[in-house]
Amino acid sequence: MTDASPHPAPPRWPALPGGPLRAALQPVLSRVVNRIARRHPEMFARIAPYQQADFIVLAREMPFALHLRPDPDAPVFRAIPRDPLPPHDARIEGPFMLLLRLVDGEDDGDAAFFSRDLTISGNTEAVVSLRNALDDVDGSIAQDTANLFGPPGRMVLNALRRRAAA
Repeated sequence: MTDASPHPAPPRWPALPGGPLRAALQPVLSRVVNRIARRHPEMFARIAPYQQADFIVLAREMPFALHLRPDPDAPVFRAIPRDPLPPHDARIEGPFMLLLRLVDGEDDGDAAFFSRDLTISGNTEAVVSLRNALDDVDGSIAQDTANLFGPPGRMVLNALRRRAAA
């Protein structure tokens, strides 16, 4: 655990009730990470040295942060308050659409990092390992997640993809 600096909530969505939203998302996020762990064990094997690492993902526009621990036996993916962030090993921050494109395999993480659209802090080796694990997945984690929710999930992902491409 190297970085626990507080991160203020973005000013764009100050009226959203973060607590109820996070509570509503918890079962969805748990379902997503458990499904991904079952469908892509190779991804978790690839990130073996960092399976117990705590990653914080901050989509700048969202009123909450995401906490990921890629432990294949007990994966954690949960929405947490942005302030204060819990102790963590690495933090990944960027615009939501960029983060989606990265998870969808549609954007280059190195280019996003060097253009400063993506900010990482803490254990950068763990972040690179996570990125490499995502890059090695056949298909798209975003598509797998959308498929989990059937036609409505695919419709939302397709709408987000169109928005990202615009």
